[in-house]
Amino acid sequence: MKTLNDFNFKNKKALIRVDFNVPLNDGFKVTDDTRIKSAKPSIIKILEDGGSCILMSHLGRPKDKESEFSLKHIVDRVEDIMGVEVKFASNCIGEEAQNAVNNLEAGQILLLENLRYHKEEEAGDETFAKELATLGDIYVNDAFGTAHRAHASTSVIAQFFPEKKCFGYLMEQEIKSIAKVMQTGEKPVCAILGGAKVSSKITIIDNILDKIDHLIIGGGMTFTFIKAQGGKIGNSLVEDDKLTLAKEILEKAKAKNVEVHLPIDAIIADAFSNDARTNTCDVDKIPDGWMGLDIGPNTEALFAQVVLKSKTILWNGPLGVFEMPNFAKGTIALGYAIAEATENGAFSLVGGGDSVAAVKQFGFENKVSYVSTGGGAMLESLEGKTLPGIAAILEN
Repeated sequence: MKTLNDFNFKNKKALIRVDFNVPLNDGFKVTDDTRIKSAKPSIIKILEDGGSCILMSHLGRPKDKESEFSLKHIVDRVEDIMGVEVKFASNCIGEEAQNAVNNLEAGQILLLENLRYHKEEEAGDETFAKELATLGDIYVNDAFGTAHRAHASTSVIAQFFPEKKCFGYLMEQEIKSIAKVMQTGEKPVCAILGGAKVSSKITIIDNILDKIDHLIIGGGMTFTFIKAQGGKIGNSLVEDDKLTLAKEILEKAKAKNVEVHLPIDAIIADAFSNDARTNTCDVDKIPDGWMGLDIGPNTEALFAQVVLKSKTILWNGPLGVFEMPNFAKGTIALGYAIAEATENGAFSLVGGGDSVAAVKQFGFENKVSYVSTGGGAMLESLEGKTLPGIAAILEN
């Protein structure tokens, strides 16, 4: 696969698809700049080669051209992070964009206006992609967060750069990290799947069973598995229409010699609230009127044991309602176990919205091997799907 290191950007204009879809507060200030920081190594490499960077991204889901979705709001933060002045074009195509590009000199950065101000972006319109393509000499895709979308700027555009397209450093890291879990991971490989619903994780479970040795299941979907095995789950979250499926997953795992680890005890509450009364009980003996909102202490110890003997670890989804402090202990305990395993030489990949939020909130971000920047893209990779943004660079 072609990466930035396959090119010298001296006197070249790099057209880079970045993912600067960052959260803004009411004053239009960036509240989490992780995605901007993630793009920095690629941008700096191009500038240091003696090239210039034309950055294109979307922001939010504009219906028209509402100013709240303008990328002009993030120019200051991009400048702060890159340490270089950032010019801004108030359109991503047309005369305005073309003039801004023509005036761009080596060592400079230009940020184009929101791609989604044009409906052709999400439609994957070829004419729009071709017009974007005229702006640069080399196309760099460094936006893993949108790699699962067949949009004009993420996949359609690549055909106009048959020999001059590559992955940025962020995309390269993402692809290699997922491959480490799915293909080349040192055994034993452990996948931890949390979150609310079995239905949203089915295809992932199906796809990874051939590649893993241990499957830890936590979060709300625990109770569908417990009920499927005849346990009492009180008022806990459950997908009654997925009970048969849960049994099938357990049977399939057994047939493939994958050890499935379900919680053995739970922190239960009499309401879905941080102020609810709480108790601890066996996960399959939850009384009526109570619901499981976190794993219990015995499960914490059990899961830590499994994690600490694993050499490759994938974590997707929290183990409890971690947004409420009283039900965050299980997720935090798991974070500590993964951090310790990583320190002992294991490779750990965290991905998917809520688990990324949890590692950031509880300070584990720098204690795991890699935190994925793309929720949906990461999940589709784990499901075994080919991502359009990746395929477009790999195709000749």
